Amino acid sequence: MRTYKTQMEAARRGIVTEELKKAAEKEQMTPEELMPLIAQGKAVICANKNHACIEPQAVGSMLRTKINVNLGVSRDCRDYDIEMRKVMEAVRLGADAVMDLSSHGDTGPFRRRLASECPAMIGTVPVYDSVIHYQRDLDLLTAKDFIDVVRLHAQDGVDFVTLHCGITRKTIDQIRRHKRKMNIVSRGGSLVFAWMCMTGNENPFYEYFDEILEICREYDVTISLGDACRPGCLADASDVCQIEELVRLGELTRRAWEKDVQVIVEGPGHMPMDQIAANMKIQQTICGGAPFYVLGPLVTDIAPGYDHITSAIGGAIAAASGAAFLCYVTPAEHLALPNVEDVKQGIMASKIAAHAADIAKGVRGARDMDDKMADARRKLDWEAQWACAMDARTAEKVREERRPEHDDTCSMCGKFCAVRSMNKALAGEHIDIL
Repeated sequence: MRTYKTQMEAARRGIVTEELKKAAEKEQMTPEELMPLIAQGKAVICANKNHACIEPQAVGSMLRTKINVNLGVSRDCRDYDIEMRKVMEAVRLGADAVMDLSSHGDTGPFRRRLASECPAMIGTVPVYDSVIHYQRDLDLLTAKDFIDVVRLHAQDGVDFVTLHCGITRKTIDQIRRHKRKMNIVSRGGSLVFAWMCMTGNENPFYEYFDEILEICREYDVTISLGDACRPGCLADASDVCQIEELVRLGELTRRAWEKDVQVIVEGPGHMPMDQIAANMKIQQTICGGAPFYVLGPLVTDIAPGYDHITSAIGGAIAAASGAAFLCYVTPAEHLALPNVEDVKQGIMASKIAAHAADIAKGVRGARDMDDKMADARRKLDWEAQWACAMDARTAEKVREERRPEHDDTCSMCGKFCAVRSMNKALAGEHIDIL
């Protein structure tokens, strides 16, 4: 029987939980090395006590960079079976977390199915579900309605919830005064903003933050402090609205830690490459080193259909500069609900970015597989290369579709292959080319 409420409380009391043991092993660390990071809030283990099938992961800037995949139905694409296929494909490809962003229908059964079948961390944005759950227009919902949906998601086994606590009625004046090009592009942030405008009330996620902390403490739910004012275009990056909200998120982070509730802080957004590193450092300072969770950042606004690439560029810079958690972006970003192939492309782009950053940061064991791949390529050992590849199926398929005349070459170089020539030369063998 648990004698603690949250992973943070356990770490502060010196209790080695099963989740801590498993997460530490995956990081090639001892529980004793990981425990102080959890206790300080510099790393989190998102593991709701009701998520029975979870494979625990730790998230922190000094650990392996984690990848999140956004899924969920909408009014135009409402097949939950297809979404579940995306979930299992995402898990197969190595996604560390899945966020259900469904905005249509009865979301509860799918959310509970995730908690019973998905081993990855599960996240949600309860404000989306509030309108759906109560089947009432936004301005007819009360603060209690929003808080009750947070409780419902916690009971269903969600490991982390994105809550847009950092915007207040003051933000309304800021948005009107500063004339952003894209205003607010956060879906949850825009709903909270609209609710405040229509009702005249304060942001319920800010006003009743203490009550939310009690819910999250009860079920060991990590709060992902949503950045409602994240920049939606390069022109809005690092502006007053973004930074002012970040300051408030820093204050809320410390309030959560006082209650032993774990926190992730969300970040940009669209951002020029030269601003990314500085933003990561500012967040670490303001938020006391709490793990930073970024969407991209997307480094250009003009590549629809290729935004998995624009975000991977920004994600690699962000993670190398201190971000802990990358939210994937797919080729369908800004265009449509991603299909299964879009999900795959988004995951692979983010995984490459995360892995490149981990190597640059010197994360323990990060380069091991790269060194094994180099050995396999030197030996022209194709099976060993598949074993090292992030996506072996795709690599094998490409080679099979364009098989060379000779198995010790590829169809690009043939017998002009530099690796083959060097192997033969160093072995004192004749190098046949023609």
